[in-house]
Amino acid sequence: MARKKCEHPHEEEAGEAWLLPYSDLMTLLLALFICLFGISKLNAGKAAQMSASFQSAFNLGGPSFFEGAGAGLGQYAQIGSSADGGIAAYLAENEQMEHTQEKIQEYIKENKLEGELSVNITEGGLLVRISDKALFPSGSAELLPESQKIIPIIADMLGTMQQQVLISGHTDNVPIATSRYPSNWELSTDRAQSFMRLLMARNPKLDAKRFSVIGYGEFRPAATNETEEGRQRNRRVEVLVNRSYRMPDSAQKLN
Repeated sequence: MARKKCEHPHEEEAGEAWLLPYSDLMTLLLALFICLFGISKLNAGKAAQMSASFQSAFNLGGPSFFEGAGAGLGQYAQIGSSADGGIAAYLAENEQMEHTQEKIQEYIKENKLEGELSVNITEGGLLVRISDKALFPSGSAELLPESQKIIPIIADMLGTMQQQVLISGHTDNVPIATSRYPSNWELSTDRAQSFMRLLMARNPKLDAKRFSVIGYGEFRPAATNETEEGRQRNRRVEVLVNRSYRMPDSAQKLN
């Protein structure tokens, strides 16, 4: 009697196992390219804002007196410069300055310094203005004890940032002529230097290479010199944290 042969079921070759993950990978790549194509059609400025929002949500910075104000700007700069021509870096820096502005405004309100200290964001950067009456006696560059209300908050703020800083002294147009200060130029410059030295003493970690000092005398008034109130506004020290990034012209046109 003939012996019936045992038939084995057909088995796929081992070399065909890669087909399934390969087809899945191709599907995912197709979906990715469709998404990238869709994103490329978005307004570039809006896409940059979305990118900056996602980046800031991951809290790239470390803890500081101004929580969140010292975000990792260098990381933002790399991402922004390579991905969208610096738009994301500009937006991230602006967000950092806005957060710092809010913290200083809270400090001003808590310590009732509205007439002595103010902070604004300008085209040039974050601008802090301090009235001379909060810092110096009339005609002098020797800091008053009351300046200790203001020096610590400014020194700590600057410690959370990496931008270049310009400290400028300003006076009214009333002439001064003393053995030490033959004009308002010398007085305004000396006041700016005194203020910077005390900032450095308060926060030794500040890098002196970031700082510049200038005296403008009466030649950059913030208000009219025709009234006492205006002259008081003009007698001041300003701290300008300069922007490291500018909004590219192409992005401004798109927006």
